[in-house]
Amino acid sequence: MSISIRMNDKELELIKKYAELNGSTVSEVMRKAILEKIEDEFDIFLYEKAFNTYEQDSRTYTIEEAKSILGIE
Repeated sequence: MSISIRMNDKELELIKKYAELNGSTVSEVMRKAILEKIEDEFDIFLYEKAFNTYEQDSRTYTIEEAKSILGIE
């Protein structure tokens, strides 16, 4: 699949130079940047979800308590 992205000459030149400095292609740089952005946003979503859950029930356990609850010696 092919995707087209519009950008100005300065942006394209910056990306080309970055790719060249890193021994990569423009496509690889773009693909990696997009996937990293998605992963970062997903990590933030999971953090916020976990934090909201923690705010609703902020009980914490020691290692020993957790082992006992989980039946681990």
